[in-house]
Amino acid sequence: MSEVTPRSVLAELASGTKPRRDTYEGWQRYRTTRGQFLAAPILTFTQWRAMSSSERSLYDLHRTATHVNLPLQETPMSLRVGRLVNRRLRNNALKQNVATRPGVMVSGWGYQGKTETVCEVAAAFEDAWLELHHYLNPDAVDGTNDLHAPVVYVQTPVTAKPKSTCQAVLDFFGASTRGMSLPRLMQQVAQSLSDHGVKALILDDINRLRMHRADDQDTLDLIRAFMSMNVTLILVGVDIPGSGLLRDARWDARQRQWVMDPSEHARVHGLEATQTERRFDLVELDRFRTSTPEEATSFQAHLRGIEAHLRLLKAKPGMLTGGAMPEYLMRRTSGVVGVLERLIEDGAQEAMDSGKELLDENLLDEIVISLDDPSRDPSTGEIPPIPGRGTSSRTAIVNKGARSRRKNTVFDDRGPAAAGTAG
Repeated sequence: MSEVTPRSVLAELASGTKPRRDTYEGWQRYRTTRGQFLAAPILTFTQWRAMSSSERSLYDLHRTATHVNLPLQETPMSLRVGRLVNRRLRNNALKQNVATRPGVMVSGWGYQGKTETVCEVAAAFEDAWLELHHYLNPDAVDGTNDLHAPVVYVQTPVTAKPKSTCQAVLDFFGASTRGMSLPRLMQQVAQSLSDHGVKALILDDINRLRMHRADDQDTLDLIRAFMSMNVTLILVGVDIPGSGLLRDARWDARQRQWVMDPSEHARVHGLEATQTERRFDLVELDRFRTSTPEEATSFQAHLRGIEAHLRLLKAKPGMLTGGAMPEYLMRRTSGVVGVLERLIEDGAQEAMDSGKELLDENLLDEIVISLDDPSRDPSTGEIPPIPGRGTSSRTAIVNKGARSRRKNTVFDDRGPAAAGTAG
């Protein structure tokens, strides 16, 4: 095995080979390499100055890679989601009866870490499941050599239709779908999930379904049918309660679950063996809030975790947690984890480029947070509204003193929890 060095880490990062999790090979690479990033060592300014020019350049590049690859931190919100998802995966995988496995819906606005949280829990489940069965498929048919894929991750097609959704599932395995009719595709999906020992099917970006379109309604019927295939269905999306996905569901107050009736679409194609209703737990991954002492403490703990992974040469303890900095960061990001990460990431690079080598309000005031992503739809909440710059208590001067920047006001919270839709 080759030695892992800063140079080898940077070479791999620069190769542009980030795995796509919606293929078997990509998911396996994600699962087996997650958490293995080698962060830059902590050096003092004096140690850095003692390096040669080439050594400093390499170290600075390694610092940048460290700042843009901050590890996933557990938060009170992600722990709640993680416990539920893990419980459903574990319990459903051990069921021996023919009852339909209850699914999970993970809702929340964009950049709040839904996908990363679910994928981390699912990857940990797969690690344990493979080890339990000595990396063999316990349901394999003698004489076959199918891939063993306990977890399948699929992104909902932008324009979702039953055929394209089936194709997306089969594309995970690299299966050919050319010329297949919808009934044949559905049968192939059922066969593939069984042959590959799939225990969990993750459908991400489920909010792309629009229930006013007939194709999307048929796709939702298809998704219900997936639950008859002895897999745990995990739907991940923005504002699921407001998306229309639950419009035909009813709330079971006793079981505290959403209930969907069997789909007509699935029965037409013979995939629905029973009239069993489909049940979902709905959980929301919310943003940080600081309205109570406990919430403020959790936010500060998160900031301490970020601070521990920054490699700024003049940083001091409490750089992100001391004084008014927590309040400032909350105002700039509204407690959204992904927005906070982007602000810190860009701020750290500015601190390195400018030679300041630390983060403070004046430096962060100069950072414009940009979340432009062509793969995300702002109209659905996949990209959250971003507070502007200039939120410190001091007036910042821009454009070489030509004009003063006005103090920014924090936008009103429009999150699911504030709207009373939290699960």
